[in-house]
Amino acid sequence: MNPILNKIGGVFIPVSSIEKARDWYCDILGLPTEGEIYFGHIFVIPMEGPDLVLDSQIYSPDKVYKVPAFQLRTADIHQAYEFMHAKNVELVTGIENGHWFNFKDPDGNLLMVCK
Repeated sequence: MNPILNKIGGVFIPVSSIEKARDWYCDILGLPTEGEIYFGHIFVIPMEGPDLVLDSQIYSPDKVYKVPAFQLRTADIHQAYEFMHAKNVELVTGIENGHWFNFKDPDGNLLMVCK
């Protein structure tokens, strides 16, 4: 029996301001900003699947994601794209192959939405 589980618990995202990142991510995900900021630099966003772990202690401009480390899912890629556009999110690509697009968070982390 292997003591390491075949399960991802969370994905760390380097952010410059834990409060600003918490508010931004919770806004685009439609989640409340309630919850504890652990150790003054970590906020965990519960997701269906691995949690997002925002961490301001690991942030530096050279540590932001240059390629998406994960994808956020959507049932309607066009509606998701328009939603992000309306929120003034920096969209890096258009809708590619009718299935996905990339965008950046306020710290420049490259992220993806996929159908």
